[in-house]
Amino acid sequence: MADRVTVIGWDGSPLTDAARGALGAATLVAGAAHHLALPEVPPGAERIRLGSVALAARRIAGHRGTAVVLADGDPGFFGVVRTLRAPEFGLEVEVVPAVSSVAAAFARAGMPWDDAQVVVAHKRTLRRAVNVCRAHTKVAVLTAPGAGPAELGLLLDKVHRTFVICEELGTAREQVTVVTSDKAADHTWRDPNVVIVIGGNGGRAPAVQGAASGESGGWIAGRDPADGPRGWTRPADAYDGPLGEGETGLLRAAQLARLGPRVGDLVWDIGCGSGAFATEAARGGAAVIAVDRDPRACARTETAARRFGVQVQVLHGIAPHVLEDLPEPDVVRVGGGGAAVVEAVADRRPQRIVAHAATRDAAERVGRGLTEHGYRVECALLQSVQLDTRAWTETERSVAFLLSGEMPPSGATR
Repeated sequence: MADRVTVIGWDGSPLTDAARGALGAATLVAGAAHHLALPEVPPGAERIRLGSVALAARRIAGHRGTAVVLADGDPGFFGVVRTLRAPEFGLEVEVVPAVSSVAAAFARAGMPWDDAQVVVAHKRTLRRAVNVCRAHTKVAVLTAPGAGPAELGLLLDKVHRTFVICEELGTAREQVTVVTSDKAADHTWRDPNVVIVIGGNGGRAPAVQGAASGESGGWIAGRDPADGPRGWTRPADAYDGPLGEGETGLLRAAQLARLGPRVGDLVWDIGCGSGAFATEAARGGAAVIAVDRDPRACARTETAARRFGVQVQVLHGIAPHVLEDLPEPDVVRVGGGGAAVVEAVADRRPQRIVAHAATRDAAERVGRGLTEHGYRVECALLQSVQLDTRAWTETERSVAFLLSGEMPPSGATR
């Protein structure tokens, strides 16, 4: 095992005395090509071109001597330190950090970033990274080949954002460019790059320099979980008008519990009505597309999203036809359209689907359709009675069948 392993972050600025000392004593140096070309790398040291960090870690673990790993930015922030410290390698590392690429990108843009979401986009996580950009007004995306600014812009489609694209930070070829998301695919971008994605309800497009805010900072990085009122659901009077029969607070809370929308998910809300469910799902950090055939319902949903400061993409159209060109959902609420719409949704294979029915016959039709598409189906009869607590008299009663379908994991038996 290596006698000593030092991980040095590099941001393009001169190395610190600690970093130069560790590098000068190294008998093995691992890094990207531009790291290995640094003049401080000892000419007699064994060199490893970093591709797979796990493979490099195995070689370091078998090395007798002093090893140094060079990495861009802060190697402890979405960097190599996590892999090197994995139990299977048994490596104890010292870290000499540099400014992270995310911090450098926001510095170039002249923006604070304590309120930003930070995601990593590669081919396996690109869709989820895009969903975070749909749902939040300020996101930093650490990109990879095949999952860069062009791909982000294409997948955002009709969701308009401003991109601040920072290419090759800390090098002589560094460049910062501001474009709208629909224009990102018109350019070729150099790797590595960081994309700051900003915009939406409550967001503002920045100037590349000097975009300052007079607001005081928060207390937690990212989105403040204390924003907005407590509770999964809000009372009917929060949504400017009566709610539909499928929008009672108890039913919405049960639907949210069954779907479990979370950061990185895309939720479809079909038959969004007042926008109550759509905004409540978005408050949890998920991206939401709300659909309704009634333009008044679409307007109410947009108003509700603005009031609660969440991002909801609202589409006017008739299901199931309007669903054909939508991006793949993770979970879906079907608030209208019956069994035909539920089956059209099931064809897209989301992880979970919820729907409601007013009668047992309608519930059976929905349940059979979900079962035939391979879903595990549960059905519950929900009854709620609202009481006036001044006289303890009944003011409202509602009854509905709640259906939920869950797609079993691959290989699981039903």
